[in-house]
Amino acid sequence: MTKTIRLTAAQAMIRWLSVQMTEDGDRFIEGMWAIFGHGNVAGIGEALQGIGTAFPTWRGQNEQTMAHAAIAYAKAKKRRGAHAVTSSIGPGATNMVTAAALAHVNRLPVLLIPGDVFASRRPDPVLQQVEDFDDGTVSANDCFRPVSRYFDRITRPEQLLSALPRALRVMTDPAACGPVTLSFCQDVQAEAYDWPEAFFEPRVWIIRRPEPDRAELAQIADMIRRAKAPVLVCGGGVIYSQAEQALSEFATRHGIPVVETQAGKSALAQKHPMNFGAAGVDGSAAANALCEKADLVIGVGTRFQDFTTGSWTLFSEPDRKMVSINVQPYDAFKHGSAGLVSDARVALEKLSEMLEDHKAPSYDPETREQWLEQVDAHCAAPLALGKDHLPTDAQVIGAVQRASTDKTVAMCAAGTMPGALKLLWQPSQGGYHMEYGYSCMGYEVAGAMGIKLALPHRDVVCFVGDGSYMMANSELATAVMRRIPFTVVLTDNRGYGCINRLQIHCGGEEFNNMYKDCEIDQQPEIDFVKQAASMGAHAEKAKDIADLEAKVVAARNRDIPTVIVIDTDARPDPGEAGGGHWWDVAVPEVGQTTKSRDARSLYAQKQTLQNLVN
Repeated sequence: MTKTIRLTAAQAMIRWLSVQMTEDGDRFIEGMWAIFGHGNVAGIGEALQGIGTAFPTWRGQNEQTMAHAAIAYAKAKKRRGAHAVTSSIGPGATNMVTAAALAHVNRLPVLLIPGDVFASRRPDPVLQQVEDFDDGTVSANDCFRPVSRYFDRITRPEQLLSALPRALRVMTDPAACGPVTLSFCQDVQAEAYDWPEAFFEPRVWIIRRPEPDRAELAQIADMIRRAKAPVLVCGGGVIYSQAEQALSEFATRHGIPVVETQAGKSALAQKHPMNFGAAGVDGSAAANALCEKADLVIGVGTRFQDFTTGSWTLFSEPDRKMVSINVQPYDAFKHGSAGLVSDARVALEKLSEMLEDHKAPSYDPETREQWLEQVDAHCAAPLALGKDHLPTDAQVIGAVQRASTDKTVAMCAAGTMPGALKLLWQPSQGGYHMEYGYSCMGYEVAGAMGIKLALPHRDVVCFVGDGSYMMANSELATAVMRRIPFTVVLTDNRGYGCINRLQIHCGGEEFNNMYKDCEIDQQPEIDFVKQAASMGAHAEKAKDIADLEAKVVAARNRDIPTVIVIDTDARPDPGEAGGGHWWDVAVPEVGQTTKSRDARSLYAQKQTLQNLVN
């Protein structure tokens, strides 16, 4: 006879999650972020309190940002660990939809457990219930469906017997990995059921490494042998596959230079001789020159996002071929690529075996050295700045770079800094974390906290502009309360400087981005130092670049977050370091000014250069 144990559905869920293990002996889902409301406090809240430290609970300040912390944790753990996040129904739940989309785009695991309406429908409409006049099965949580890799609504306790394993199957699948939403009806959370005891036995989840098909492997090897100017495009899949060493050995052995995407940056340290830096819209001159001449583009674990491809104008060699090594077939065959569906590390190792001692024709290593010299000069501390001149973002990056160590992880998500960091930051291996799939403003502070939780031995430096900081900064208080130290470098240019520059570049006038160009009665004087200090952080303002450099060094000795504010140049064109490429941002066909008509003419010219294969 099957032995059973009587538990509520919520108690069973939490107990089951607490014994799902990794191959390394850790819990795959370390614990749960929670903000309680009527939709989860009596069910999930009681279950979490009951299990205690066997499955820890952490309180956040906002449902979206605590989910951002969970996603950053998973990214920093290379998808080999995750967090769960629970909210009440209604606004608490829909606050997490943006985070779900962020995880979906970036292929990162997070378990979202929003409360839902009563399955019995007896008290309908409950507080915060969204009613559909024509469909009684709809709730606000249906918003999660398009941004979840797996979605289920739990309307009976016993559904968890299948829903929970399905959830972990998706989160640990290298091809299907992404956010899972289990929409948990609030009355069902409290319902009891006689569960099989065997359901709660510990289980180890293995992250598979799919092997490549022999025919595809032979095809790709033949293409590499024939190539005269191949280039490797390193994507985030290299890091998630833990293929950094395999990529290094492959590139070195076969003489194929490496360029990076945002997600793939720091798979190889910048000092690695085969690393030519970032490619694309925000790419280095050295990397983009390689890409423009490449007759074979070999993507490894990349989605070939528009910033990487220069909206498909970068790989401009007329007869160039594309190869995509990816664990997900959807990505492996994009844009006419010859696909190799495989784990990145396995694919590189097996390709290298097949290629034996083949070495690609020579490339020019001096372009890499010249580019790095140019970066150092561009990011150097200014000799002197007059009272009317403020430091550039590049000079801020240079100051932090000089203060950094091999333990430093630079992170960011939105605004000017992602492009500048991709172009200019010179990381050690693993020293870069960029959320640029969704490029979500407000990710930065919570994300920095999540990275530090995953990598407590690293020094995390969060670059954030005043615009993104204003979007979401409340998890700074959480980090203070939990003594999670990291450094925030807050560059204040008094508005949305990045989009202001893009607006001008597209032929527009400065409008509604910088505070000075907004329809307001009074210009703001926001004291970010006082604001951050009020949440318990160590906060101070850097008076110049040298002061910033010293303050970054000092921050490493604290056990709470440090926020360093520095005023930066808000001019539309503060200077370029070279490199870069076109980005397809549609310009109006009918312009109201000569400037806008000229921008449209240039846009039409650039469109003709797009080398598209569908």
